[in-house]
Amino acid sequence: MTTIRRFCCDDLLRFSSVNLDHLTETFNMSFYMTYLARWPDYFHVAEAPGNRVMGYIMGKVEGQGESWHGHVTAVTVAPEFRRQQLAKKLMNLLEDISDKIDKAYFVDLFVRASNTPAIKMYEKLDYVIYRRVLRYYSGEEDGLDMRKALSRDVEKKSIIPLKRPVTPDELEYD
Repeated sequence: MTTIRRFCCDDLLRFSSVNLDHLTETFNMSFYMTYLARWPDYFHVAEAPGNRVMGYIMGKVEGQGESWHGHVTAVTVAPEFRRQQLAKKLMNLLEDISDKIDKAYFVDLFVRASNTPAIKMYEKLDYVIYRRVLRYYSGEEDGLDMRKALSRDVEKKSIIPLKRPVTPDELEYD
């Protein structure tokens, strides 16, 4: 049985094994603490019996006007717990919070252009590739900015793909 609950400070000492995947970004402790303090509704952990960390999602809400959106900063599931739709459950939770609580227009995320399994998973969750970001990851690999429109974006304007790639300095951060 899986339990999904809000992430807490103690989890920072227990989730490193989930981050061992080479495609998972690992941040410093102050980065995680900032998310935990500023956007606690967007930071959840999935646990197996015995309090084993199966995976987690962390994100935030940002932007202004029609760019007000939920953002998935990281979602990862430990290899032994994959293919159980756990990432889907975590994503649905973040999308529901963005949609129902924060009234966002869309949810976005960035994924390595080479991470085909993740891209396919996000596409199954109705995300579309909005734009390519050149040299987004460590100045070497391109990233894909993927988006999913929420109920507030009735006309789905937020997911109309850009026709040209952008560079990281063209991205807006709040």
